[in-house]
Amino acid sequence: MNRFAIVNGTFITMDPEQPAVMEGTMFVEGNRIRRLLPGRAEASVLEGWEILDGRHRLYMPGFVNTHGHVAMSLLRGYADDVALQVWLEENMWPNEAKFTAADVRAGAMLSIAEMLKGGTTCFVDMYDHMDEVAKAAAESGIRACLTRGMIGLGPEEERKAKLAEARSFAEHWHGEAEGRITAMMSPHAPYTCPPDFIRAVVEAANELNLPIHTHMSETAKEVEDNVRQYGVRPPQHLLNLGVFSRPCLVAHAVHLTDEEIAMLAEHDVRVSHNPGSNLKLASGIARVPEMLKAGVKVSLGTDSSASNNNLDMLEEIRLAALLHKGATGDPTAVPAMEALRMGTAAGAESIWLDDVGMLKPGMKADFIALDIDQPHFFPRTDLVSHVVYAASSRDVTDVWVDGRQLVKNGELTTVDEERVKAEFVSCYNRLMFG
Repeated sequence: MNRFAIVNGTFITMDPEQPAVMEGTMFVEGNRIRRLLPGRAEASVLEGWEILDGRHRLYMPGFVNTHGHVAMSLLRGYADDVALQVWLEENMWPNEAKFTAADVRAGAMLSIAEMLKGGTTCFVDMYDHMDEVAKAAAESGIRACLTRGMIGLGPEEERKAKLAEARSFAEHWHGEAEGRITAMMSPHAPYTCPPDFIRAVVEAANELNLPIHTHMSETAKEVEDNVRQYGVRPPQHLLNLGVFSRPCLVAHAVHLTDEEIAMLAEHDVRVSHNPGSNLKLASGIARVPEMLKAGVKVSLGTDSSASNNNLDMLEEIRLAALLHKGATGDPTAVPAMEALRMGTAAGAESIWLDDVGMLKPGMKADFIALDIDQPHFFPRTDLVSHVVYAASSRDVTDVWVDGRQLVKNGELTTVDEERVKAEFVSCYNRLMFG
């Protein structure tokens, strides 16, 4: 069992009961943080613990990426600079139809390697062939909240088969990999799922006692089409269909009215804000400051690396802090600490993980280290500010999940990166060139 203490460390705990930044010693035993003491621990306290020297390192909770499609790394750079519907219908869906289970595994493994090296310790994924994503997560040691995404545009038998597959996946994987894998139920979006199908997903979620994850109000066209087809905007539509009767995480939520923001707050619907993807696809700018003021829990997601085009959560954190300042003309719209919380503690809360997202005794030991002995971290005026506005994912040196070190000095410890890249390239070449 792991039993180590990090001495001489600098910590951003994300614990509101602690100072924003503290110098001290953190004790990890098994998969939990046992103690976090300010200052240097006495030799007697350290006796019997493996000692890790934390000088020149900043330790903080790992990033939680609350929306993505990891296998779509196979389509990174394939269709850039086009609108969402063109991107989806003319470029993504035709190619995704060719994906085999082996392709999904290759894309997932490459994305997991990218996320781990960038400090992401937990991710949400919505796709198909999800057994392969779950196996990849289990093997790599990362934490994941996974769901078989369901587009309900096909014939009735196809919809029934997708729902049965989603149920089977959730029943098999929820709580697996020492509890690192959890599951949700996911109708893809109101514009890809007829009402009866969404009701059937809600019924399944009720029976399995699982949350629901879906795309919602990503583009203005989507909202207009929903009104034309169903007479109401997407949030009211999902409320009417019972989606918000379950714990619910929606992705994007770009085009919302004041009344819809209040509706999300009333029903405790969590929002995964995807600023990079929304900007690249010109979907718009979500009303994050208003959501936060209304009490909506907002986290951050990258979406896929086909629409982003990376899985860099530090980039999303910086975008969340900067974008809303520029959009509102208010430099206090999303402060640095709020943006960092969206990428860590709020992300864990948004997927109902109550023991992840902070460095605090009793919490899971999911944390990362950044090398702060670099010019862009000087002077040491405000390390929270430096992480948000100056740091890069390349500053991440070490990553632990469940107390297990998955990245050490920038190298993956559980994933053979060269093999992963070779298998990925082989799948990509077959998909693109036959």
